[in-house]
Amino acid sequence: MVYSLLRPLLFSLPAETAHQCSLGMLDALESMGFGKVLAGHPPANPVKVMGIDFPNPVGLAAGLDKNGDHIDGLAALGFGFLEIGTVTPRPQAGNPKPRLFRLPRAQGIINRMGFNNEGVDALLQNVQQSHFRGVLGINIGKNADTPIEKATDDYLIGLTKVYPHASYVTVNISSPNTKNLRQLQQGDEFSALLAALKKAQLQLADRHGRYVPIAVKIAPDLEMPQLVDMAELLVKHQMDGVIATNTTLSRIGVEHLRHAGETGGLSGAPVRRKSTQVLREMVKLLDGAMPVIGVGGIFSGDDVREKLDAGASLVQLYSGLIYRGPGLVKEAVEATLSPRRRG
Repeated sequence: MVYSLLRPLLFSLPAETAHQCSLGMLDALESMGFGKVLAGHPPANPVKVMGIDFPNPVGLAAGLDKNGDHIDGLAALGFGFLEIGTVTPRPQAGNPKPRLFRLPRAQGIINRMGFNNEGVDALLQNVQQSHFRGVLGINIGKNADTPIEKATDDYLIGLTKVYPHASYVTVNISSPNTKNLRQLQQGDEFSALLAALKKAQLQLADRHGRYVPIAVKIAPDLEMPQLVDMAELLVKHQMDGVIATNTTLSRIGVEHLRHAGETGGLSGAPVRRKSTQVLREMVKLLDGAMPVIGVGGIFSGDDVREKLDAGASLVQLYSGLIYRGPGLVKEAVEATLSPRRRG
């Protein structure tokens, strides 16, 4: 109710300005003890995925809180887990502004943020200063000026630094906004990256006395032969999970709308069907070898059930939260209690 009153004001502002204002208000409410009022107390629905106990299967997708500046405010909304980032080894400004655009008639968002963040050390300082003790995923990427042939080095730096502080680590090789990044999803480069990550993960597990799962976030624009190859390599290198999916480069269905011609990744309602199809195919290909987390176009409880019916073990929200507000979290969690959910 409160968000429905605030949304017209927020949507009158430039998208990136509104984003920062919303998070600032959320932090202020949480500091005054009102954060949980917005969430409406989502019910408990504990699940165990990747060896982790989640209070409920609904999480925040990466990208909303890139630096972990707003962990406590976001946690108050009732998510079963938070994923922060994408974070890179070194700080970077990202792409020039404007770089975030709403498509309200389609309930979509186009972004070309370009992994703007303050660097992994700043993110970890924020994590340590937060009061949150729930499930925290940290999403890692490469710096834009790191040559693609050296990308593995950046991912290993990120993995090593975040490992002691993360419940799980997500490897982002599917953003369309860092030049050549999606190349890492292909063939030999994908295999070499996964092999290096697995080796480092096992070494870090010995060093820290705890095993932190690694999930790989994939694009919705992959064709079936690419999905087949990826699934084989994910199993071969014993990854722990897949997140399906990131944003799409497609503009099918929104071509006529203002801002549709902007470069960047499209998220929100327009990507729901494509994301769910990739999710469904990846679940079939993996055949129980690892869980798949569904993200992309969740705006209602029905959308949550669609992801679960397609085989998702967990779901994540982002664009739906911008359009629907905090009440979507409770609705999403309640939808995971539906008897339609597949075991």
